[in-house]
Amino acid sequence: MDLTTLGGQFIGIIPLGDIVLYFTTFNLFMFAAVLVFTVLIAISRTESQVEAQFGTLKDREKKVGKAEFKIRRFLAIVCGLATAGAMITGDVFDFTLFVALIGIVNIGIVAAVKEIDVLDSAFQYGIIAMIASLPLFGGAAFILASTGTLSLLEIVNIPTTTLMLFGSILLFLGVAGETGVAPFFATKAEMFRTPGSPFLLIIHLSSLMVIVRIIEILLIINKPF
Repeated sequence: MDLTTLGGQFIGIIPLGDIVLYFTTFNLFMFAAVLVFTVLIAISRTESQVEAQFGTLKDREKKVGKAEFKIRRFLAIVCGLATAGAMITGDVFDFTLFVALIGIVNIGIVAAVKEIDVLDSAFQYGIIAMIASLPLFGGAAFILASTGTLSLLEIVNIPTTTLMLFGSILLFLGVAGETGVAPFFATKAEMFRTPGSPFLLIIHLSSLMVIVRIIEILLIINKPF
């Protein structure tokens, strides 16, 4: 198996010192899609959230202030750029750094909300994200120990070993915790009830794209065919 087996046509690489970005038709499409969504979110304004008041027929409108709006927009842009970087990086360690950054800014996007349930959910998600950093970076360390490199361009030519498989499992658990996908989704589900759309969309998008990317990376490392 080579990179073209998974990602289609291999387009090329961009070496930036220790950071090497590589492009196939697959991850270039994901990279472009994330950038487009990031631009759309950056130029959008927050929507007012309307909630029904329990026991009455009245509605309650919740808006985001200007100062909070600027902070959320900045963090949404950072989240989008980190997600885009995770789509094209050819280094496992750089991928883990991008994923860790995504987890941090996801919390920041809702950190200024003055709602107990939302902040409690963000706090629990933050704890899971911090715990998940151990298997996340530990998995990358096991892969480095077993291959002598973290470059996917080199790992793709190295036969899979038991230690590489173990590192891959840790890496996947770390990504699952950082992005808050199942079975950790319950820790951040309440975060989406806060006002602030469309900035909250980047939280969904980053989780989806990172999971797709980690599957590609695991297939490169473990070479099932």
